[in-house]
Amino acid sequence: MTGGQDILTRQVVVSAKGAARWQAGHPWIYRTDVYDEPRDIAGIVSVTDRRGRHLGQALYSPKSEIRLRLLTRGREPIDAGWWGERIAARAAGRAGIKATAYRIVHAEGDGLPSLVVDRYGPYVVAQLLSAGIEQARDDVVAGIRTALTPTGLLLRNDVGIRRHEGLPLEVVPAFGTVPEVVAVEEDGIRYLAAPRAGQKTGAFLDQRENRALVARHAGPGRALDLFAYHGSFALHLARRAATVTAVDSSGEALARGAENAGLNGLTNITWREANAFDLVRELERRDEIFDTIVLDPPAFAKTKQSIPRALADTRRSISARCVCCPPAACSSPAPAPITSTARCSRRCSPTRRGTPAGGSSCSRSRVPDAITPSSSTSPRPAI
Repeated sequence: MTGGQDILTRQVVVSAKGAARWQAGHPWIYRTDVYDEPRDIAGIVSVTDRRGRHLGQALYSPKSEIRLRLLTRGREPIDAGWWGERIAARAAGRAGIKATAYRIVHAEGDGLPSLVVDRYGPYVVAQLLSAGIEQARDDVVAGIRTALTPTGLLLRNDVGIRRHEGLPLEVVPAFGTVPEVVAVEEDGIRYLAAPRAGQKTGAFLDQRENRALVARHAGPGRALDLFAYHGSFALHLARRAATVTAVDSSGEALARGAENAGLNGLTNITWREANAFDLVRELERRDEIFDTIVLDPPAFAKTKQSIPRALADTRRSISARCVCCPPAACSSPAPAPITSTARCSRRCSPTRRGTPAGGSSCSRSRVPDAITPSSSTSPRPAI
């Protein structure tokens, strides 16, 4: 592992199409738009067009379809100080967040491609997702340490995308010690994150804003949280709803959810281990009614080959909204129920799913105007 500067003499030449992509604001250049490349080790390279005009510096991944990820259009040294300054700037921009666990760096969205940096109280968990940034690991780690001064830094490099970069999957400490479980807080709700073994880097931090948003609009009656995992949505709903039913197929995940509820003194959540689709059909047969329903299913389409199955599963999850308002209740004068869906199947567009983003298959369920189809820090949900 090295820093990046020792390989900056290497150069990649791109086509006019590749140059135009960067000039238009896209952060990537693909393999097919590369005219000449060193084809050896990954790292940081300078990029020019075929006339020799300097276009910038980029992370270079010789085994990836995404060959170049733009770092800067300048010629400045990209060393530990460079990374530290930019990470510190991103952290300063998030200083007002009312949480002790949140994302500090969101890769391309923060101009630091293939780098994810999450804070969990005094600890930091990072992911290096390309061969180019892996080659600059020492400088990146030093930059994180200087900018954030964490007690410990863990690298959760166990993401499948690293295989496409020719990189191993691993979970390794960079320095210090990060515990198995960390107690954190967001918007007054405490929960236990699992940096070493939990989903993502330890928790679904990309849903932080949406959890608070849905809770603000939740009805005062019954709430249903499908695909609840550790109950992050259920915990927020429980402060407003009379009762919450949290459903997940994993008993282990629900046990952690119950533990989280105990941290907050919440006793109005029922934790139910079940297949969400099967339970929805059961609730529908019994004409169960809920004021609020949240669906946050796993990714249904991780590859193009899985799209047909994903479309069927997505439509099944969308149809679950009708649990909020079964036929027997459609003539009720009561306010229409609130529904929220979050999908991380980016290959299935809203039109392919059969329902517009934020739309509902139920004639009475509604999405309040304040809840929008996307969030600047939450690229996944469509609410």
